Amino acid sequence: MSLDGAFLSLIKKELISNGLVGSRVDKIHQPARDELVVTLRGYKGAVKLALSANPSAARVCVTEGIADNPQSPPMFCMLLRKHLSGGRLLNITQEGLERVLSFDFECVNEIGDIVRNRLSVELLGRCSNIILLTEKNGEWRVVDSIKRIGDDVSAIRRILPGILYEAPPKEDRLDLRFCTVGEAKERLSAYPEQKLEKTLIKVFEGVSPVLCREWAFYTARDIDVPCKCLDDKERLERFGFFLNKLKNALTEEGAKYVTIYDKNGKPVDFTFIPTEQYGASMIQKESDSPSKLLDGFFSGRAQAERMKQRSGDLLKSILAVYNRTAKKLELQKGELSACGEREVFRVRGDLLSANIYRMEKGMNEITVDNYITGQPETIKLDVRLTPSQNAQKCYNEYRKLDTAEKMLTKLIEQEKQELIYLDSVFDAAARAQTDAELQEIRLELSQSGYLKKGRNSSTDKTMKPLQPIKLKSKDGFDIWVGRNNLQNDRLTLKTAKGDDLWLHTKDIPGAHVIVFAGGREIPESTIEEAAHIAASNSKAKGQTKIPVDYTKVRYVKKPNGAKPGMVIFSNNKTLLVDG
Repeated sequence: MSLDGAFLSLIKKELISNGLVGSRVDKIHQPARDELVVTLRGYKGAVKLALSANPSAARVCVTEGIADNPQSPPMFCMLLRKHLSGGRLLNITQEGLERVLSFDFECVNEIGDIVRNRLSVELLGRCSNIILLTEKNGEWRVVDSIKRIGDDVSAIRRILPGILYEAPPKEDRLDLRFCTVGEAKERLSAYPEQKLEKTLIKVFEGVSPVLCREWAFYTARDIDVPCKCLDDKERLERFGFFLNKLKNALTEEGAKYVTIYDKNGKPVDFTFIPTEQYGASMIQKESDSPSKLLDGFFSGRAQAERMKQRSGDLLKSILAVYNRTAKKLELQKGELSACGEREVFRVRGDLLSANIYRMEKGMNEITVDNYITGQPETIKLDVRLTPSQNAQKCYNEYRKLDTAEKMLTKLIEQEKQELIYLDSVFDAAARAQTDAELQEIRLELSQSGYLKKGRNSSTDKTMKPLQPIKLKSKDGFDIWVGRNNLQNDRLTLKTAKGDDLWLHTKDIPGAHVIVFAGGREIPESTIEEAAHIAASNSKAKGQTKIPVDYTKVRYVKKPNGAKPGMVIFSNNKTLLVDG
């Protein structure tokens, strides 16, 4: 769901009450293409403000998460640092309940003059944007924006450097905080047959669909009712009571910050009042503040979106190599199938040798009795060759196909192993959660010859290896999980000891998981727990009855010349678990 103007007003209220006005800009980062983290430092300490123009996660809130920033800051980030670093926050404004929040700063420019700059955050769904403005002669002009909007994108409103800033078009709608029941009923009566929940969005500014559904449900105990239901006195009273409830939530201290989850624990919606419309089909949980709610609701989604953006090119490169290898494998299989004809040439050579006395140079064919089938067979001859040369030609073709079969069999096995390896690399890249993990996967691919070494190849050699994911079982055993193939090798072949337990999904790409015995006997409960971890850190995540092999580390070996992460093992057992 998108953040509505009413909820945004509560965010603004929280930021002001937390003492952000008067604080100074300390740091600015841009962890994703359409997301900023601005650290403001005031008398209460440092506060990190997350600003996002991502259509699926547009928001403004205080965040406690640590964003994984790119190695080199994007141009917009550097521009913000130039214009806002050290600036003092003067005010936070919102016009009515519009989905636009503006942060006004007093800054010093490059020649030492005091200037006013504004960071305008527009949370308008697909049109969401973050715009840097500067005041000149009482007017706000665009310095730049996180998304530039030209004539090719919108013919109504442009956002380009240097032009005069125009606020988003505002519709004539009522403000929840100041309208009366009579004014609301008058507006709604113009749409008597239209659904109440849909019409509320047209009539009031800054309201979300979930809020309007709850309003309609509270009014008529049903969300599928028309606006003319307000002609009923009792329903109109209930409508007015809910309106006052919203006013109290927005202007007083009556807000309850509720996240709505489905039965599987997935967050599906949020609002600032408890809801009744879902009954027992949904689960509601309250948060202490609007920022905590938004940070929890969107943080996982935003992290996944950031990694999707950053891993996109890498995944495409791996997929291209995989498809190229798969195509080569199919061609080799076709060639191997043709090698099955080699016995035909050997038999023909034998037949020609046995009937060489009947042949003369210049003959173009000969019919002989096939000693295998017992039937006559006509063999084509090369008129330029002697009878013995024709026989030898058949033997040469046989030997060529026989040699090709042996070579192709070996090559096909290599290509199959390469596909298994590339599948494991793709799985690791898809599960990567940080830039450092992606960088290590790129290093692995460049060392294996799949990617060209870039400009940072010298720094790659000195790059500090990542640490595995470290967990602890309920029985107190340390469980480490490899993040990629290079780390799988280090974890299994160098870190783990002989009596430790090694786990991996059976014939499915995934992480190496090690349970450290520490001189103790590892109980079945810990083995099962580690198997669940192995399943959830594999390509089969989310499936049921996933086979997981496990054995002691001493039985795990790496064949000579094997790709990173590729091992062989013995003395193993298998568990079926859910991922």
